[in-house]
Amino acid sequence: MAQAKEGLIETHSIDMVPDHERHGTPFSQFTLWFGANMQVTSVVDGALAVVFGADALWAFIGLLIGNILGGAVMALHSAQGPRLGLPQMISSRAQFGVLGAIVPLVLAVLMYLGFATTGTVLSGQAINGILGVETPAVGIIIFGSLTILLALLGYKYIHVLGRIATITGLLGFSYLTIMAFVKFPVASLFGVKPFELTTFLLAVSLSAGWQLTFGPYVADYSRYLPRSTPQSATFWNTFLGTVIGTQWAMTLGVIISAASLAGYGGNFLKNQVGYLGELAGIGIIAVLIYMVIVIGKLTVNTLNAYGSFMSLLTITTALSGKKSASTTQRTLFIIGMIATSVCIALFASKDFLNLFKNFVLVLLMVFTPWSSVNLIDFYLISKENIDVPGLYDSHGRYGAWNAPALVSYFIGVLIQIPFMAQAMYTGPITKLLGGTDISWIVGLLATAIIYYPWAKRCNVAPDKMIYPEE
Repeated sequence: MAQAKEGLIETHSIDMVPDHERHGTPFSQFTLWFGANMQVTSVVDGALAVVFGADALWAFIGLLIGNILGGAVMALHSAQGPRLGLPQMISSRAQFGVLGAIVPLVLAVLMYLGFATTGTVLSGQAINGILGVETPAVGIIIFGSLTILLALLGYKYIHVLGRIATITGLLGFSYLTIMAFVKFPVASLFGVKPFELTTFLLAVSLSAGWQLTFGPYVADYSRYLPRSTPQSATFWNTFLGTVIGTQWAMTLGVIISAASLAGYGGNFLKNQVGYLGELAGIGIIAVLIYMVIVIGKLTVNTLNAYGSFMSLLTITTALSGKKSASTTQRTLFIIGMIATSVCIALFASKDFLNLFKNFVLVLLMVFTPWSSVNLIDFYLISKENIDVPGLYDSHGRYGAWNAPALVSYFIGVLIQIPFMAQAMYTGPITKLLGGTDISWIVGLLATAIIYYPWAKRCNVAPDKMIYPEE
């Protein structure tokens, strides 16, 4: 069948993308996730590992391990997209039930809101640097407006933005990396402190948490690929894009934060965006770097806005029984989400780095069990077979609530509490371990151990994929 002509604004939402509208290649996943991660918040996240005590060498190694582990989980979610043609959180109804999926969805919306807010703060600073103004509200509002526009246009234009962000990110971060080696004695910044397990595992958790938080929406951006797309191709393009882009940006964060703490070249902690501008140089070069920052953040912020729209729509349609949404609903959801993040950004706390660290680690605690349930069910229990029409019927195959998934999920979250190392709370087992936070590892394994045998006994998956009639 001939491919349908695409309009300016995407028309599909939580419904399955039919075969005759599928298009694209797996490489689109590389450019999207490389471009989305080659951005200033990744630099900040990498810097946190050093800021909170790790030696630059062990921070680099820990971040790499976390990116590889978290990136593998994230890419396994992405590989579901071409086979199902569905947004990620709609497919999770197969595990949690049509209404039960609302529970992780609410947390996903909070995640999108948090990342959108922190991204808007940093991007607002970059836009102000380009315009030469000092009023924070100017850059924040401009950035919020751009995010709304691209999220409304949808899937195709988000991938176009990803390709642009890949090119500008390669150019901009190559230049910043060269300048870092020119201005700082980089070799002398590594191996200064002895290995410490606590700070090493914090670095692993920061990068693993970064990758795992993409899990609830990563398949949203692979669902238009043809159904015949090899899963391995989707997996590797997503994995390499997200790991290479993130690790490069985080490594730059490690270098400049270590240099800053060693007394070279200003205070990165005070003004992250301004610091990168100063590292680039003065005049037009600094402006170009600010533009790179804005494009990178615009890419990932658009993903957050688009993902929040999908999550909110999945919640409301579970309650209403509908299978799609109007353009008006889509517009209202996206504007509402971004307007909220802009308002929070305008009144954000100045203790940005510490808040962001705790925010990422709390999200890691919440979404590790969700990923465990989703991946075990899809690949090991359901054997990649889903009853797609059943995902929209609370009285159908998957029901309204699924006890094995929900109970395993909550146990997976709660069991992590004794292992937490947060500013607001440190668990008793964490104290015995000298402050080492291994909560996400415990949550991942405990959820899998509880869920797999239970779900195996209660398996309701069909013997083959059941698609709706096109």
